[in-house]
Amino acid sequence: MSLSLADILAARRRISGVAAKTPLVPSPFLEKTAETEFLLKLEIVQPIGAFKLRGAANAVFALGRDVKGVTCCSTGNHGRGIAYAARARGLQAVVCMSRLVPQAKVDGIRALGAEVRIVGESQDEAQAESRRLAKEEGFAEISPFDDPLVIAGQGTIGLELLEQRPDLGTVLIPLSGGGLAGGIAFATKRIKPDIRVVGITMDRGAAMYESIRAGRPVEVREVESLADSLGGGIGLHNQHSFALCRDYLDDIVLVTEEEIYRAMQVHYFEDRIVCEGASAVGAAALLAGKLGKVPGPIASIVTGRNLDMGVFTDIISGRDVRLGDITIKGMPYGA
Repeated sequence: MSLSLADILAARRRISGVAAKTPLVPSPFLEKTAETEFLLKLEIVQPIGAFKLRGAANAVFALGRDVKGVTCCSTGNHGRGIAYAARARGLQAVVCMSRLVPQAKVDGIRALGAEVRIVGESQDEAQAESRRLAKEEGFAEISPFDDPLVIAGQGTIGLELLEQRPDLGTVLIPLSGGGLAGGIAFATKRIKPDIRVVGITMDRGAAMYESIRAGRPVEVREVESLADSLGGGIGLHNQHSFALCRDYLDDIVLVTEEEIYRAMQVHYFEDRIVCEGASAVGAAALLAGKLGKVPGPIASIVTGRNLDMGVFTDIISGRDVRLGDITIKGMPYGA
């Protein structure tokens, strides 16, 4: 795709005043395991509670004045971003979601004034409805990841990271459709080519990982996960994010549901952070010893906090959590 640092700098100007510049804070507990500085980029403090506002706002505010409304498919946080940005521009928003999306995320989008349509059992089915709205009803469709404006918006995190800590050695990025990972990897590698950028995702239904292994976009079976916002396909006709992740990520690491569970407990009890499972995959990879020896300082993107609080309460209480056909056996923290 044609993406430049100028596009990411333009995105930063466009979203200024809508999306926040987020803090980069140390995690003394995780630093002990990493044996180097371990820093947390707190995208959880965005107005919608997730990084997705950056890309969504950049895309929505770049639309012409004659647009009827906006539509997208989403596992939750992109929909929130679209709803928030569309309301700021006075536009109608329709967010298409599968039945796998937690109710808490559906309710959060509706609370921002968007219409939510629940379609099918996968993001591919939700995507089909979003495309129909764009084709038949004149809505502007904004992809959660495979859109140059969305990717440029997410890439603004990369600019901030290196402004906050020019000496960063490694960045850990939750990996789903690749808009976040591709945008940050592109931005940081263009500024500092020797920085190590690692994508991290769950070990079941990891679409970008399987696609890169296959050398082309492929479909995967979607399953319930604590990292539900990392679910969904990347699109068989992916035009942008697949190539960016293939070309700019140094490695992809897979983590289990049990490892995500544990990392969410660590973030809560040690860092005093409430975060989604997707936010915790960087810590999960570190704690599980899956990163190997990477250069420090290390920054991990804590992507969002829009989770089912009932499930979160079970996790921090050390109780079992049921995910579709599997059960994660609980363990009280510190036991």
